[in-house]
Amino acid sequence: MDDAARAAAATEVTEVRQAGRSNAFAAWRRFRRSSSGVFGLVVVALLVLTAILAPLLAPLDPHSTSRAAFAPPFASGHFLGTDNLGRDILSQVIWGSRVSLLVGLAAAATATLIGVAVGALAGYLGGWFDELLMRVTEFFQVIPRFVLALIVVAFFGSGLLNLILVIGLLSWPQTARLVRSQYLSHKTLPYVDAGRALGMRNARLMFMQILPNVMGPVLVVASLDVAQAILLEASLGFFGLGDPNLTSWGGMLNSAQTFIRRAWWMSVFPGIGITLAVLGFNLFGDGLTEAYDPRMAPR
Repeated sequence: MDDAARAAAATEVTEVRQAGRSNAFAAWRRFRRSSSGVFGLVVVALLVLTAILAPLLAPLDPHSTSRAAFAPPFASGHFLGTDNLGRDILSQVIWGSRVSLLVGLAAAATATLIGVAVGALAGYLGGWFDELLMRVTEFFQVIPRFVLALIVVAFFGSGLLNLILVIGLLSWPQTARLVRSQYLSHKTLPYVDAGRALGMRNARLMFMQILPNVMGPVLVVASLDVAQAILLEASLGFFGLGDPNLTSWGGMLNSAQTFIRRAWWMSVFPGIGITLAVLGFNLFGDGLTEAYDPRMAPR
């Protein structure tokens, strides 16, 4: 390659990088105009702050028992009441946000990493490798996630790490299919050809050149994966398959089901926490969709 061609290829790659930064700023401006997206971001931010500041915000130790069993809200100094063992519901809800958000974020990150790797390799390399990876993806996509998660957690144990790995390993197919479709369209674009002309290796082209340009849709799916992971963790906890050593919203629902008529607050308040978390991440994902796809933005 002569110097003129090399310079033209380098210019093409640089222009695409600059366009990517410009698109990111434009997406942020569109996101700020999405009322639902901003509301979801505020809810998510408040939940994250609650989880981080749980030791400071919780009035009592969530595991501390007392004689004030089944105290209703606003009674006996317990703002949200107590459970059957006299434990403070408000403290449990605050500490439970830690487990739910940790599992949701970590499981979604695991699913995103696996999905991006599988989708990038399948879309970029193509051929028999693409066929093989897509058959594996379809297998994981058609199996019932909740039932398999129940079986795996019941067999291998319900530790926090097991929950994260099980949920993450069952949630990556949607990301993989999305990333594959993006790579199939991007790998033939001029900036990728320019990178090849400059001697870039396939790994650098896949993860340093193409990946930054397809991260918008990936972030949308990741935010929705967090909501689904929180819901799945709560469902497992409700069936008694959460970590028994940690306070979680699902575990609170499991304890409350026996006393739902006698102490409605034991189930209502953790249920509100789950609802707010799922709603917040879903609305945040909707806002990201509008930001990265202007056609979805309200007129």
